[in-house]
Parts: sequence; C-alpha cells; structure tokens
Amino acid sequence: MAVNIKPLADRVLVEPQAAETKTASGIIIPETAKEKPQRGKVVAVGSGKKDHTMTVKVGDMVLYGKFSGTELKHEDHDYLIMREDDILAIV
Repeated sequence: MAVNIKPLADRVLVEPQAAETKTASGIIIPETAKEKPQRGKVVAVGSGKKDHTMTVKVGDMVLYGKFSGTELKHEDHDYLIMREDDILAIV
C-alpha cells in the first residue's frame, strides 16, 4: 500500500493493528472495554536527523506506548505519526 504522506526528520508513520475482539479463552470484548492498540506496521519513515540515523524501516512491526504519537485519518485509514524515540521495540 503506497501512502503519499512523507514524515519529516525522525518521525515515523504507523498503521495501528486492530484492537483484539476476543480474549485467548474465547470471551468477546465489547467495544466500550477495548484498549487502544499498542502494535502497528510502519508505513513511512522520515530521513532522520543530521546526527541520528533511522533504525526502523517500512514494513517493520513495532510496539509503542499507549498514548504515543498523534492520530490522523487519511483516505479512510487511521494512522499515528510519532517520533522514532516513542517506539519501544521492533517485533
């Protein structure tokens, strides 16, 4: 999927994964009790800063903080744009 959004500097554009609808034991989670997803796929990466090269690349699955980044909607898709420092791990 090609996105025409290009993050600047050390920012990353992430597409969050859908929230879980069922627990491991099979209990269905209602909409009001779902948590914000903390895992997503990197869709676009900025060029980095002069003294900082980017670690993540397009296609990486990453974990990020619950309230990290800024939510945005583009062409009926939800995205998060955040600094690479807000990403906790590559999965």
